[in-house]
Amino acid sequence: MMDPKHSSDTWISRRALLAGAAGVVGAAGAAMVKHTPAMADEPGAEGATGQTGSDPTKVPGRPASPMGRRATSERPTRLVANSPGGVSRTPLQDLDGIITPSDLHYERHHAGVPQIVPEQYSLLIHGMVEKPLSFSLEDLKRFPSESRIHFLECSGNGGAAFYGRRRANLTPQQIDGLLSTSEWTGVPLSLLFREVGASEDATWFLAEGMDAAVMTRSIPTKKAWDDAMIAYGQNGEALRPEQGYPARLLLPGWEGNANVKWIRRIELSDRPFMTRWETSKYSDPLADGTARIFSFEMDAKSLITYPAYPTVLNGGGWHEITGVAWSGRGKIVRVDVSTDGGRQWEPAQLQEPVLPKCTTRFRFLWNWDGGPATLMSRAVDETGYVQPSTQQLRDARGVGTRYHYNGIRVWSVSAEGAVAFAD
Repeated sequence: MMDPKHSSDTWISRRALLAGAAGVVGAAGAAMVKHTPAMADEPGAEGATGQTGSDPTKVPGRPASPMGRRATSERPTRLVANSPGGVSRTPLQDLDGIITPSDLHYERHHAGVPQIVPEQYSLLIHGMVEKPLSFSLEDLKRFPSESRIHFLECSGNGGAAFYGRRRANLTPQQIDGLLSTSEWTGVPLSLLFREVGASEDATWFLAEGMDAAVMTRSIPTKKAWDDAMIAYGQNGEALRPEQGYPARLLLPGWEGNANVKWIRRIELSDRPFMTRWETSKYSDPLADGTARIFSFEMDAKSLITYPAYPTVLNGGGWHEITGVAWSGRGKIVRVDVSTDGGRQWEPAQLQEPVLPKCTTRFRFLWNWDGGPATLMSRAVDETGYVQPSTQQLRDARGVGTRYHYNGIRVWSVSAEGAVAFAD
C-alpha cells in the first residue's frame, strides 16, 4: 500500500474511501433521502471545470441520483407564449437528430392541462358499432402494443413566415417551434374498432377530449383502419400531462389539432359532425371566396436550423448547413439547398433514419466565400410534392388562410456573418 506521507496531494486514503462508502450505505438505508442538486460551482458538478478551473480527474464527481438532468451548460427551453389556452414552442435550433426530448415537446391546448387520475380514466367507443364498450387504461394496455416514431405539428405552425412580417430577429423556434417528434407507444385504433364491431357503413368518427375545452374533431374512419393509434406512451415513458396523459389519439402526419389529447369518447357515424373546431376553427378561407375544410395532412416542409438567427458565422470557409424536413404524406425523398436565393439548388444529404411521416435531418457542406448569401431549403416527399415558395403559397391560398404554412423559409447572411430571417 502506498504511504500517505509520500503520496501526492490527490491521493485518497483507504479510510476516506471506506468513510465515503459508509455514507452512501447510510443514505440508501434512510427512510427518506433528500437529494440536493450539485451547484454549478461545486467540485464534480457538471460545468464545474469550466467555471472553477478544477480538474475533474482529481475531484470525485457527484453520486448517482433518482432523476438524470442536463449538464448545467446545456439549457434548452420551450418558448411560452402569453396565451390563456397554452402555447409553448420547441427549441429546434438547439436539438440534434430527430427525437424531441419529452420535456421540450411543444404544447398547444385550448383550456389548460387537465389533471386526470389514471384509475378513473375510460375511453368509450359507441355509435355505429355492434357492442359499445368502455376501456380503462389497464384495458388498453392489455391489447398488443406498437411503437412508432412520428412528428406532431400544429396546423398554425409557421404563421410568422407566411405573413411576411419582416422581423429579422426570428429564431427557428419562433417560426416553426410548434413541431416535435417522439416515439409513440399504444394500441392501434383498428384493434379497438374490431373489438366493438365497427360498422362497414361508418365513414367518420368523432374524437372527444376530456379537457375543459371538450375538444372534438371529425375523423374519417379510413385513418383508423390505416395507422391511427390510441397512445399512452411517449419516448419510453407515460405521456406527459400536456401531451394527453393518460391517453391521446395519434393520427400520424395529420394536423396536430385532430390528434385529440385526453381522449375520452369515440363515436362512429356515416357523416362528419361539423363541430366548432372544424368550422369556425381549423378551416381555411381561400382567395376565391371558398373555404378549405378537413385539410388533415401536413404538406411537405423543411427548415434550416443552422445557421439561423441569432448565429454569427466566424469567417468564411466550410460550414455545415443543417435542418429538418417532414411530410404528412410519407417519406422525405430529397431536400435541396440554395445559398444564392434560389438561383441554384443542390441536393443535401439525408441523415438516417428516414421514416414516413417523421422529421428527417438533412446536411449540406457549404464553402462560404465571406460575402452576403441567402440560404434556403426545399423538401420533396415520396408523392412528388415539392415545397413551394411562400409567395407561391400566398398566390394559391390567399393571405386570409390561417393554417398549413409550408412555404420555403429564407435566411440572409451578411458579410459580417450575421444570420437573420429574411422571409
